[in-house]
Amino acid sequence: MVKRDALLDALNTLLSPHKFRDYCPNGLQVEGREQVRRVITGVTASQALLDAAVAERADVVLVHHGHFWKNEDPCVRGIKRQRLQTLIGHDLNLIAYHLPLDAHPELGNNAQLGQRLGLTITGWMGEGADALGLVGRLPEPMPAEEFAAHVAQVLGRVPLHIGDDQDEIETIAWCTGAAQGFIEQAQRAGVDAYLSGEISEPTVHFARETGLHYFAAGHHATERYGVQALGDWLARRFDIEHLFIDIDNPV
Repeated sequence: MVKRDALLDALNTLLSPHKFRDYCPNGLQVEGREQVRRVITGVTASQALLDAAVAERADVVLVHHGHFWKNEDPCVRGIKRQRLQTLIGHDLNLIAYHLPLDAHPELGNNAQLGQRLGLTITGWMGEGADALGLVGRLPEPMPAEEFAAHVAQVLGRVPLHIGDDQDEIETIAWCTGAAQGFIEQAQRAGVDAYLSGEISEPTVHFARETGLHYFAAGHHATERYGVQALGDWLARRFDIEHLFIDIDNPV
């Protein structure tokens, strides 16, 4: 068992949230009980995850997508009221890290996705606090359709591929989640392909007109791994229990 504030201090030291211009508060979003024995991790603080955390008698819910996003309606009603009622009513702590978890060089979403796909990291895409995506190489040069099949096998969902299936690719940039807008950075990096979670209508035209292969592998599917790694890190550091719960999301 560990005190909540000691756990938070360790997380903030590890992830340095003060360095990021983010769209939501990072760290403790809803305060619960002081002593922590069991941490539940998940991608998003949905009602389904909160209900599962209650069933598992968790003390902390640690997520990538928390609450209180920029420009959202601040009124506590509807699903926001229900989620907060669940947290407060069961004395649950809600802790969330958004961009700091994307960017961490070992436990972050991008680093963890690259590890699972067997990609070799050669650098960052972007600079300073905006350097979220990674640049690297495939395990070996392969046709684009073979890499798409590899992604599907690892993530459990078939990615959308824009490009010629038979083209051979070797170098790649990637950034998890809603990072389709970084495709221009990827193109400037001179890679053969770019992978993110989501895709938008203009992304297709940019990929076609520049010849850059694009893979949209799913927002949720690409962001399941950072929070798992973070939960495992906490469990080792403080000798507490950790359980990752995957609330499936097809997006």
